[in-house]
Amino acid sequence: MRQTHRSAHLDAETWPIAAGTLPFPAVDRRGRTARSGGRAEWAARLGELASAGFDHVEITDTWLRAGDLDERELADLAAACRDHDLKVAAVALIRASVIDPVHGDANLAYSHRAIEAAAVLGAQVVSVGLHERLTGEQADAWWFWTRDHRANDPDDRELRAVAVNRLRELGEHAASLGLLLTLEMYEDTFLGSAESAIRLVEEIGRDDVGLNPDTGNLVRLHRPAEPPGEVLAAVLPWSNYWHVKNYLRLEDPASGAILTAPTSMELGVIDYRDALRTALDCGYAGVITCEHYGGDGLSVSATNRRYLRDLLTSVSGKANR
Repeated sequence: MRQTHRSAHLDAETWPIAAGTLPFPAVDRRGRTARSGGRAEWAARLGELASAGFDHVEITDTWLRAGDLDERELADLAAACRDHDLKVAAVALIRASVIDPVHGDANLAYSHRAIEAAAVLGAQVVSVGLHERLTGEQADAWWFWTRDHRANDPDDRELRAVAVNRLRELGEHAASLGLLLTLEMYEDTFLGSAESAIRLVEEIGRDDVGLNPDTGNLVRLHRPAEPPGEVLAAVLPWSNYWHVKNYLRLEDPASGAILTAPTSMELGVIDYRDALRTALDCGYAGVITCEHYGGDGLSVSATNRRYLRDLLTSVSGKANR
């Protein structure tokens, strides 16, 4: 079982459910970066999360790269969160693979800076993954997961060993600052299946390094996928943080065509009622962070937050195993 930060008095109403900042752009329509906006702009964006009912936030680096902020900027970001009574649940690094063949060394250094930043912001968790930067074709597509992407070679033992060593190094750094490290599941990486992800955590060998079982990343692919309920049942005992989102999935056996699209947690193919029951049964006690791609992602995330509160009440009453 992975370590998680959790109050002994947590119940269905107080379980930390965070909003990721995926809906916020890194660069606005006028070409201004999120970083250049400073405290006033950050507070305005974070105020939208608070108005949607969230009291926890994940600082996702698709919006703002906390690991690149200086001391004054980190203080301003922390103050902007306090302005809206938002607690920083986590700092998430997207597409900063420490085994990227070109950017791996730079990503490792950035990951260390992000861990330091997370500690300053009062976060509990730092989320990392092994998925690489989008290709040009992916960046131009409406849905990036419908295009070919870079992948880890599952038979490359040397590369896997580098991943284990570097992720263990990050885990040690995080633990020295009282933080957990979580590894986001993602297709065609060493975290791309239940078996491979669990084995990677076992090879790292630290109780404070666990999985982020983001099965939405897996079911949205236009190809056969492991049943999400089976994946979650396998990996939740190894998990210490959880990105949740859902997708519609249509399969035509006659032609082999598979189509997917984002939807709310309640309506998609992942049965989160069953998943949450499984999580509670195995003692999961971590933050749950709502994500959504497309449309008004924040409003969908707010709908998902309410759905999760209802599920926690329905499935467990007090949800305090």
